[in-house]
Amino acid sequence: MRLAVPFDHGQIYGHFGRTAQFKLYDVTDGRIVSSAIVDTMGSGHGALAGFLKAYAVDALICGGIGAGARLALAEAGIRLYPGAEGGADDAVRALLAGALHYQPDYVCGHHKDEPPRVCGSHTCSAACYHETSEERSE
Repeated sequence: MRLAVPFDHGQIYGHFGRTAQFKLYDVTDGRIVSSAIVDTMGSGHGALAGFLKAYAVDALICGGIGAGARLALAEAGIRLYPGAEGGADDAVRALLAGALHYQPDYVCGHHKDEPPRVCGSHTCSAACYHETSEERSE
């Protein structure tokens, strides 16, 4: 099994769609056998589901996440553990021990009830997310 965590200086990065790195963990027989940090290369929000799928990720532990990214992860078959905080390594060990504190229904406050957006030549669905200029300035 391969787990991923949005990563920033050893911690779970708080906004899935803006993470610059993931820490990937390979797990065999309930033990971490290897880990690596990978750069997202500018991918963001819903596009990160494809990025993680390309790395054969089975599950994601994260902090904040929007509805569109949640849908894209579900469509990619990636199990989600949102609303987690703290150290990335600690969170993975807690998940493997069956003790991870997370919030299954957690959605970022600024992503709740988002309407579809018109983006150039198409209307965005939940799986196609584009930041507004206001969100980029946060």
